[in-house]
Amino acid sequence: MDAVGISNFRRNLREYVQKVNDNSDPLIVTSQNSDDNVVVMSKRDYDSMQETMAVLSNMYLMNKIQRGDAQFAAGKGQVHELNENFDDD
Repeated sequence: MDAVGISNFRRNLREYVQKVNDNSDPLIVTSQNSDDNVVVMSKRDYDSMQETMAVLSNMYLMNKIQRGDAQFAAGKGQVHELNENFDDD
């Protein structure tokens, strides 16, 4: 993760925003007071992170995932062929 000073970030805002969106790499914007530092990330990555946090905080769903993992590890899983025929004909 790259870091840039707030003054440089302000001068080149459009460039940094484009870079963050193109690379999906968050950017640390630093200030003289480290308590004022921020991280800039793409909306797409932010949404993904929020969805992951929602899944991880849902105990019912996490229990189902863990139960499925245990069943698969115990050899109770089934492998299915992917049907790639999406024609409506």
